[in-house]
Amino acid sequence: MKITDVRVRKMPEGGKLKGVASITIDDEFVVHDIKIIEGEKGLFAAMPSRKAGEEGYRDIAHPIKTETRTYIQSEVLKAYEEMPEE
Repeated sequence: MKITDVRVRKMPEGGKLKGVASITIDDEFVVHDIKIIEGEKGLFAAMPSRKAGEEGYRDIAHPIKTETRTYIQSEVLKAYEEMPEE
């Protein structure tokens, strides 16, 4: 699997949500609404999710392997950091 495109939209300053990303995998499959969030330990990428009643949120799509999650997160955060300030 290779991420062939990453698009990031930065959010206005002030909240924990820093941006929203879409990734294209192998020029064939797109995942939208990956959130870039400022957590206690720094930035991280949260996979697309939806509210699941009182239980909180459930991921709609997510990597199964830790290595894949790490790869996706590093590519998304790299694209975020490379974006010019507005």
